Amino acid sequence: MNSVYDVMQLLKRFGIFVYTKDRIADLEMMEDEIRELYRMQMIEVKDFQLAILLLRQEQSKLKK
Repeated sequence: MNSVYDVMQLLKRFGIFVYTKDRIADLEMMEDEIRELYRMQMIEVKDFQLAILLLRQEQSKLKK
């Protein structure tokens, strides 16, 4: 996983599509969905950590 696009593809594997026309809201919603998948033990720890890192990096870029 190297980008937010890869995180979106991970979510897509579980039938989760996020698009609200607000990029920051999309990133926050994706983070919530990733956390829920991890809580339900549907993704590995490594995937969880990397996805959260990528989403937060993108959020910080947009908030600057």
